[in-house]
Amino acid sequence: MKTIVEWLKTNKITEVECIVPDMAGVSRGKIMPADKFSSEGGMRLPESVFAQTVTGDYAERPYKMGITSEADIDMDMRPDPSTLRRVPWAKDPTAQIIHDGFYLDGHPVEIAPRFVLRHILELYRKSGWRPVVAPELEFYLVKPNLDPDYPLEPPVGRSGRPETGNQAFSIDAANEFDPLFEDVYDYCEAQEIEIDTLIHEAGAAQMEINLSHGDPLVLADQAFLFKRTMREAALQHDVYATFMAKPMENQPGSAMHVHQSVVDETTGKNIFSDENGEANSLFLAHIAGLQKYLPAAMALLTPYVNSYRRIVRYGAAPINLQWGHDNRTVGLRVPHSGADARRVENRLTSADANPYIAIAVSLACGYLGMQEMLKPTEPLTTSAYNMPIELPHDLFEALELLNGNLALRETLGEKFTAVYTAIKETEFETFMRVISPWEREYLLLNV
Repeated sequence: MKTIVEWLKTNKITEVECIVPDMAGVSRGKIMPADKFSSEGGMRLPESVFAQTVTGDYAERPYKMGITSEADIDMDMRPDPSTLRRVPWAKDPTAQIIHDGFYLDGHPVEIAPRFVLRHILELYRKSGWRPVVAPELEFYLVKPNLDPDYPLEPPVGRSGRPETGNQAFSIDAANEFDPLFEDVYDYCEAQEIEIDTLIHEAGAAQMEINLSHGDPLVLADQAFLFKRTMREAALQHDVYATFMAKPMENQPGSAMHVHQSVVDETTGKNIFSDENGEANSLFLAHIAGLQKYLPAAMALLTPYVNSYRRIVRYGAAPINLQWGHDNRTVGLRVPHSGADARRVENRLTSADANPYIAIAVSLACGYLGMQEMLKPTEPLTTSAYNMPIELPHDLFEALELLNGNLALRETLGEKFTAVYTAIKETEFETFMRVISPWEREYLLLNV
């Protein structure tokens, strides 16, 4: 804490945003004067922060099961010094710092997404391994939408015209929003968010930011902060940035691809390659673990009813868990690389997922595969889009698969899985109360 206080004084910080990512990856917390933060050393938040749905409601089942307290007790939120950053868009000197939750008796809050990722990394450490990840985040820029009944539209760029067709990998289309992305780069540099590349994706005003590879917790923090940064920068340019999985009809969905490899903690060498530089049995087992357990993990990686609109045939998203070398139609792609960079790219996760949960779950599935020394299918060299759909079709089916997979639930933590499931069931029930325009259009007078 002494280091934090000195940093605040050196940078003449007047306010501190004390934040914690909830189950949806939303920033919760408090804003307090720097002097108050320095004297108190953190904050208290109710445990119910981690039982809150994306709609602002609360899941009741965790209370009835005794997982969370009916008294809605406080948590002791402790700041992580490694996450201390300036808020570059704030008018007054403001800092932000991510917190971890502990009960007042000192035990960590096991249902916190950041704890779950730490827990998975500890499992790897006990085996002498250290995972390395590199997330790729897709998102759309859209015109401000003040009425949710109206469909989203592409924004107007520097030319004064919106995109009317797909412009995959177009430099000129990305340059339409140069002033916005100049701010994004500046904001990210100020927060030590290491952007590797910016790409225009296939959708109208759909972009992708690739983050540099590194420690999974650090990269999850960066992905969490990047989402917040991208939305804030867009608002300053009268544009919305959305990480919805499928924000517009007849356009591709947005994903969060996760490249993952594992190195030996002692030697630093990639454990997926043998002495001759070839793929070894651990690499194949890691892929096989992803193939076996990712269907049960879908509710964690594609967490909303909207997420499943992305998982459609020929929609630039995987519909199964085939794997292949440099094959973008499969769920698990192995990019061309040297032995030191051998990795697998999980292409299943949607952009709306909580990055802490998504990375933890993807690593957990690979870890289980290595523990069980599973064997994958043969690599696919043709299009996986022509093969059967092997993934759940909706959130309700995905939750049933998650509840039925004991190994995955135990690896992630039974308490976390139970609370997460209850939140998703509550969100699904809320969604089912909404009548869509499609229903009014085709059912009102025809049935």
